[in-house]
Amino acid sequence: MTQIHFNMVMTTSPNSHAQSVWAHPLDQHAAGLMSPDYWRHLAMTLERGRFDGVFFADTLAAGDSSAGETLAQGGVPRPDPLELLPLMGSVTKYLGLATTLSTVCMAPYLAVRRLGTIDNLSGGRLAWNVVTGYLASDFEALGLKQPEHDARYDQADEYMEICYRLWDAFPPEAIIADKASGDFVDPSLIKRVEYTGKYYSCSAFPTMVRSPQGRPLIFQAGASNRGMDFAATHADAVFALQPRTAWAGYLAQTRAAAERVGRPPPKVFFGIQPFIGKTEAEAQQRVAELEARVPIGTALARLGGLLGRVFSEDELDRPIEIRETQASQGWMTAVEHVSERGAPTLRQLALHFAISPMMPRIVGTPEQVADTIEAWWRETGCYGFTVTPNVLPDSLEAFVDGVTPLLQKRGLMRTEYAGTTYRENLLQQ
Repeated sequence: MTQIHFNMVMTTSPNSHAQSVWAHPLDQHAAGLMSPDYWRHLAMTLERGRFDGVFFADTLAAGDSSAGETLAQGGVPRPDPLELLPLMGSVTKYLGLATTLSTVCMAPYLAVRRLGTIDNLSGGRLAWNVVTGYLASDFEALGLKQPEHDARYDQADEYMEICYRLWDAFPPEAIIADKASGDFVDPSLIKRVEYTGKYYSCSAFPTMVRSPQGRPLIFQAGASNRGMDFAATHADAVFALQPRTAWAGYLAQTRAAAERVGRPPPKVFFGIQPFIGKTEAEAQQRVAELEARVPIGTALARLGGLLGRVFSEDELDRPIEIRETQASQGWMTAVEHVSERGAPTLRQLALHFAISPMMPRIVGTPEQVADTIEAWWRETGCYGFTVTPNVLPDSLEAFVDGVTPLLQKRGLMRTEYAGTTYRENLLQQ
């Protein structure tokens, strides 16, 4: 029987995903950012809940135009997720470890070396969320000029080509460890990579052998036509931050993009944010409490940063207008579909974004949450869901202890993992 797959999406800033959540009395995420035990606990909880993996969303720099609010309200500190994955991998055997790494932050050769190290150390459990950089602040932090939207993907295509060649150039059988001859590797089996493109070049032997899963799984989140073509070309799975009303269209676009590039469509995981209570009223109260903690200026700063605009509090009760920007086209598309009842006001949109960054909320008891997940999965035919937490670790534990057992009883969620690599478990049916 086909089953539903789940990843948990995390951030390494004090707010997790919901703004000002660090101030909630039960939240331990901000206090645990620099605690190895905290990250280990999250990893063990996710594996106990039989999640495919943990997925770290990340940006390189703090906000620009509203940097003061971003910094003051919990935008930093922000540890590098790539450094946290070995901690989480050390106490788990099956949990996938997915990190975001921008193609603007380092040369392809360095990316392959860093990612390949963790992929091997974890026994083939690494995934890479490939992003091209949509925030101007990321480029400014590196002293770079931000390219046009589509040009970023053109550059990333070359970036990935170098990575593929490096991964393929060092097969495991090249390691012979022949003590008699003194040869540790057979150099005839390791290829030198020679590549010269418009944006990148590389001339080197790879230093990292392919992992037990071959190479890291590739995740992507592009939602523009160009971004979806990139995902269809490169990705094993897509993390789609889309409101519920946009899911059917997104799946159709994904299939069409896969047909254009001649590959099977990547596995689509839609983002959801459960709020779980003993009663529906208790769950609704959890949402209201979180929204009430967010200063409206902080909410506007997040929305403006993602859409590449500066919003004024004078506009709070006006329906929002969408204008063309060089920001993420995925966010722009999500904004257009956020309300089923017409255009939302800026206040509504900002507060929704502040707590639930454009993914649908599921609010209710464990049974109600499980029912909704099953219904949405059956209606859309998506592969699975990326769960966004709110208060941590409380919201994760509520899902693992309340929702996971219900889905397992229905035969809709695994009770045991299929293998030891991320690739094996992601493809498990």
